[in-house]
Amino acid sequence: MTNINLFKHNSIKLLGNINIYIDPYEIDDKYNDADIIFITHNHYDHFSIKDILKIKNENTIIVSTKDTYDELIKYFDSNKIIIASPNNSYEVLGIKFYTVRAYNVNKSFHPIDNDWVGYIINIDNTKYYIMGDTDINDDVLKVKCDVLFIPIGGTYTMNYKEAASYTNTINPKIVIPTHYGLIVGDAKLGQEFKSLINDNISCEIYIK
Repeated sequence: MTNINLFKHNSIKLLGNINIYIDPYEIDDKYNDADIIFITHNHYDHFSIKDILKIKNENTIIVSTKDTYDELIKYFDSNKIIIASPNNSYEVLGIKFYTVRAYNVNKSFHPIDNDWVGYIINIDNTKYYIMGDTDINDDVLKVKCDVLFIPIGGTYTMNYKEAASYTNTINPKIVIPTHYGLIVGDAKLGQEFKSLINDNISCEIYIK
């Protein structure tokens, strides 16, 4: 399986034949090794040009939402930018992925009309679902995946109890909690979340 690195918050790297980053944020070193960068939405803790520049190179392709295009075109050629809309399938560099609408249902931080997304990325027949900032809603309940990256910090997303309930419902093989320990949610939330996960699901804690 692809190697996983969770830097902080929702900043993820999937290392394999293709190096994939999702929502790079608070990255300490310059890697400049990204083949594909995925952005879930334009909030500063998910769309950080400073951190994107630490991982991009002249061949990097970036997949993002429509509200980031005017900023991205300053740093990427237009043919290296893919604007993703919800509930669509794509393929980049042989990597197939599907977009899932990400939004709040009981708070106003992530409106459904903004067309923000999570990504189901298929690598070697393993489906990695990076949810982005979302609550439990009708769209995410339809998802089937092998590896789930789920926000648990509360305030802007579901809290750890809601996240555990959702995880147990869709039943991935592996779950990795994100979006806590930095801006919202104490680092101890990871273990509290893990304690609620069904025994047949492997819960891997990267933020401690």
